[in-house]
Amino acid sequence: MQSQFYSFQANGLKGEKVSFSDYQGKVVLIVNTASKCGFTPQFEGLEALYRQYKDQDFVILGFPSNQFANQEPGDEIAIANGCVVDYDVTFPMFSKIDVNGEQAHPMYKYLKRELSGLFGERIKWNFTKFLIDRDGKPVKRFSPYYKPKDIEKFVTPLL
Repeated sequence: MQSQFYSFQANGLKGEKVSFSDYQGKVVLIVNTASKCGFTPQFEGLEALYRQYKDQDFVILGFPSNQFANQEPGDEIAIANGCVVDYDVTFPMFSKIDVNGEQAHPMYKYLKRELSGLFGERIKWNFTKFLIDRDGKPVKRFSPYYKPKDIEKFVTPLL
């Protein structure tokens, strides 16, 4: 049976539709991001993790959200420029979405149901992370305080 994760799609930063079935067989780390957050420097660690393991079918998917203290106010062009210019991000980034509430992206509703955290099915803040195994199963949720270098020990056994 195919994982529900692969049934979702989202818009890339350039507006193109991206099907998550494109990531079948990969280990995926989902991150809600913001360019004006105290955790924004995590882009550097995320990019390092991505570059180290991308050739082993690991991918990070970044989802900007402006739901926390207006920390992602820009449009897709501003988001792309900030990620690329400031942090040299090469992993896929998507258009801005909601991660909480009625308008939350369906993938986030699914992930929060599968791996509820300290705040239940709510995302607490920017840079909450979800690790998905090669079969599309959500296996671990990380708080924003969890640094990308500390996630590596959970990624490598799945590769």
